[in-house]
Amino acid sequence: MDPIVGFLAAAIRIGTPLAWAALGEVVAERAGVINLSVEGAMLAGALGGALGAVATGDPWLGVVIGALAGAAISAAFALVAIWGRTDQIIAGTAVTLASVGLTGLIYRQAAAGSTTGLDVQTLEPVAIPGLSAIPVVGPALFDQPVLTYLVMAAAPLVWWLLFRTTWGLRLRAGGESAEAARAAGVDVRLTQTVAVVIGGVLAGVAGATLVLAQVGSFAERMTAGRGFIAIAIVVLGRWHPLGVMVAAGAFGAATALQFAFQALGLEVPYQFFLMLPYLLALVALTGVVGRVRAPAGLGRRLEPADGG
Repeated sequence: MDPIVGFLAAAIRIGTPLAWAALGEVVAERAGVINLSVEGAMLAGALGGALGAVATGDPWLGVVIGALAGAAISAAFALVAIWGRTDQIIAGTAVTLASVGLTGLIYRQAAAGSTTGLDVQTLEPVAIPGLSAIPVVGPALFDQPVLTYLVMAAAPLVWWLLFRTTWGLRLRAGGESAEAARAAGVDVRLTQTVAVVIGGVLAGVAGATLVLAQVGSFAERMTAGRGFIAIAIVVLGRWHPLGVMVAAGAFGAATALQFAFQALGLEVPYQFFLMLPYLLALVALTGVVGRVRAPAGLGRRLEPADGG
């Protein structure tokens, strides 16, 4: 394979789960909720996807189960942070840590006595006739697993829901000013809960993608901070679904670049290459954060009067 094609294909492949998780986080943050449990939802989705695929023999059922697992984690976060009116940062961190422990426990029980762990059949790349034959771009962009094509379709769908529907207007109103939204008849707590659960579904799909379209097995803590990177991607994408797709692709390229550098055999400690994508994300955030405006009510704890 041509090195450039290989690099682009790797960037798209790596960026796919990040894009799924970041799209879900966009929905939550537009509603005014910082959902730090996205990392835990991704991890639950990865385990749910693996267990579902092993139990049914169908990777697509694994994706569905992974999505439900992610929704369950985010629903737990919504219960604590939105309905319990606790600090969103603390609640998200606690739920993620609980997810790490719970998935580790379930995995060890499920893999007990197995020499291969939770190895699963992965979704094979599907080449789109005609488009995959385009030089350079075609093999990289149009010869990917179906989940990559689905996230490309999900981005404009999320954009339409947020910016072209009454529901999206109500959601964004709650994210800007809960008091004003409530005065207009919006049930802010319910809207935020739905947004967070939708985000959990997409984060669960992200985790399932990691297992069923890339790695082919589950390992404890395998998300390795990708959920937190998805939150950074939302900022880089300026809280816009299409911007998020570009930012996810950029981070995927940065991660693919580390593999390319390591393949060159440079005499540099491998830890440098491992930190490169995160370093680039920090540099990008430093240049972007001061020039964009987050939803005004982001992270704000709802008062009792804001709930209905």
